[in-house]
Amino acid sequence: MSPHRPPRRPYLWLPLVLASQAVIAWVWWQCGWQVGLPLLLASHALCLWGVLAPGSRLYGPVLRRLPEGEVGVWLTIDDGPSDDTRPLLDLLDAHAARATFFLVGERAATRPDLVREIVARGHGIGNHSHRHLQARFWALGPAQMRREIADCQRTLTTIAGQAPVWFRSVVGHSNPFVHAPLRDAGLARVAWSARGFDAVESDTAKVVARIDADLAPGAIVLLHEGARHGRNVEMVAGVLERLRVRGLRPVLPAPPADGAGDPTR
Repeated sequence: MSPHRPPRRPYLWLPLVLASQAVIAWVWWQCGWQVGLPLLLASHALCLWGVLAPGSRLYGPVLRRLPEGEVGVWLTIDDGPSDDTRPLLDLLDAHAARATFFLVGERAATRPDLVREIVARGHGIGNHSHRHLQARFWALGPAQMRREIADCQRTLTTIAGQAPVWFRSVVGHSNPFVHAPLRDAGLARVAWSARGFDAVESDTAKVVARIDADLAPGAIVLLHEGARHGRNVEMVAGVLERLRVRGLRPVLPAPPADGAGDPTR
């Protein structure tokens, strides 16, 4: 069975938030600010946690691991295409491994040949927003968020000839406005269960050790390409070696039912 689960009710959070604030207002009225204010701050902290925590399901569904019983590991590579893409493809071929590349729309538009090569070599592609607004993706309003997701989806679909079915938020942040455009595009949001901070950490041994600590059947591994330190390819090579030693096989998740991910449906 496919783990692909696009959001069905992307605004389910809204009545719950409104109800919680009404309850807090009533408590404040009855018990005073000494009780009401801490409750108000706690509720706002919970809402912020739902935005900043990559695995939070407060505002909508997110896949954090492959389904129970899966014996493989899903390798996901963010931020391409880049100069690392083709060496990564060669490396994955050498290990008979498959991965999903979460691509940035603007970058894909400038290097469409790499997008097509990813698909031709049997790997998956995913939507990673159109402009990768790292500093403010979490704060985008509904119109901007929809453009970021829809523009990337349109770009990748046009280049690759197939619509992505997976989405990863920038830095893992997903505010209340992410899930409506995901529903409309047939996209399911993906987080991770193993990461090495390879986008910023330049020490390959540290990155591989962090990921290795969380490797297990069903793990979703977060990797990157094109980082400034220039060592992403050797980091992926280190992870592939740890998978080999552990007897874990890189796999792609089961595809969704026909029609999922089709932006015209």
